[in-house]
Amino acid sequence: MKGRVLIVAGSDSGGGAGIQADIKAVTALGAFAMTAVTALTAQNTEGVANVLPIPPGFIREQMNVVVSDLGVDVVKTGMLHDAAVIEAVAEELAQLAPAVPVVVDPVMVAKGGHRLLEESAVEALTRLMIPRATVITPNVPEAETLSGMAIIGIEDMRRAAEALLRAGARAVLLKGGHLPGERVTDLLATGDGIEAFESPRVETRHTHGTGCTLASAVAAGLAQGMALREAVIRARHYVLLAMASAPGYGRGHGPLDHAVTVDPARLAALARA
Repeated sequence: MKGRVLIVAGSDSGGGAGIQADIKAVTALGAFAMTAVTALTAQNTEGVANVLPIPPGFIREQMNVVVSDLGVDVVKTGMLHDAAVIEAVAEELAQLAPAVPVVVDPVMVAKGGHRLLEESAVEALTRLMIPRATVITPNVPEAETLSGMAIIGIEDMRRAAEALLRAGARAVLLKGGHLPGERVTDLLATGDGIEAFESPRVETRHTHGTGCTLASAVAAGLAQGMALREAVIRARHYVLLAMASAPGYGRGHGPLDHAVTVDPARLAALARA
């Protein structure tokens, strides 16, 4: 089972998040990962030391040469950094792959607190990427920024998800891990309604790259022909397994075990249950 996923995102030199996590997750789930790197970061589990942006023209060239030769089934976006990059990516998507599903992970702040999206670029992200999104995958702080709403509970999550649907996204997977509690609730909002997915909270400091990993796992499922709900359920199971078997590296927010033994057929069966 394959499926081509073009990942347009920033690099994480520590290997736990960003384009490295994306590649690992897509590969672990049996799909094929391709990349257009938007920025280089010098980072580890303790934080981001520096960011080197890639010129927008070169980002466009990476996307162009990949799609024109290998083709693409799904595009997944991550760190887009500034308005010029967002505009370049949106324009290239419109030209190269106007009908291809897009998973938008609106990366704004790294786990250690470093901003990965300039504040001035939020408007461009809202205007250009949300309406293009087959599904957008914000965490609670990102959803607060994009919706303009404070989120302190599940009902607030519902209202924010509905606001993002009204902003043009075809679906919203709003992740509730930032809210307190022994259980984590994620919401999948579509035009048909809102469904809640709950799981026990994994008590660990090894959570670096969970958002990137989940969004890429969803993208892999869509590229393989799964329905969105099925792709989300498989992706959540995969991330929970990867967190539970984290290798324990680093002094800060450590990486997941993206190479956790995964049986895609078993996870697909779980998704259909």
